[in-house]
Amino acid sequence: MELLFVTLGGAILGLGARYALPRRHTYGVVLVPAIGAAVAAVAWVALTWLGLAWDGGWIWAISLVVAGLAAAGTALLIGPRRERDDADTFARLAKFGLAHR
Repeated sequence: MELLFVTLGGAILGLGARYALPRRHTYGVVLVPAIGAAVAAVAWVALTWLGLAWDGGWIWAISLVVAGLAAAGTALLIGPRRERDDADTFARLAKFGLAHR
């Protein structure tokens, strides 16, 4: 049950990162929250395997901080990369006259 809660927390942090950071028009609505949820779940499971108790505070703090950082980092990396790739694609299509058909 705690895995479900920490996964939901990671998704909420990812949703916050999506709407708090710039260039959200360059990627889908679900991408960053899904990354936050996945990282939170993986971190939780890894920390339980390392022996942290599920009812302790550190496992929650570490899992959610790692998930939030991963979601924010993803949002910050995808935006500029996508804009650069879109500009390159447009330039390549415009060279052949295919951009405005």
